[in-house]
Amino acid sequence: MNPEFRTIEAMVRLYCRKNHGKNGCPECRALLDYARMRIEKCPFGTEKPTCENCTVHCYKSEMRERVKKVMRFSGPRMLMHHPVLAIRHLIRSKRYSGSRSK
Repeated sequence: MNPEFRTIEAMVRLYCRKNHGKNGCPECRALLDYARMRIEKCPFGTEKPTCENCTVHCYKSEMRERVKKVMRFSGPRMLMHHPVLAIRHLIRSKRYSGSRSK
């Protein structure tokens, strides 16, 4: 499974559990399905940067806003709930942000 998808999946599940009282409401499931589809179709393949550092923004604006909302909520909580995923994401993010500015 793609590391980017594992991270977004953990974030959406955390968001859903804390805000909707369950794990996998239809709205969050639809967001996850959309994210999986976009990640699978990413032209960068396994060398995919984190979405915030990507030069190609492939999410529709509505979905991008939904993902941002999830990330704003879940991001600070990831270190407590999913420390390994959070640290790996930060490392990937820093690695690609450095290469993007060159």
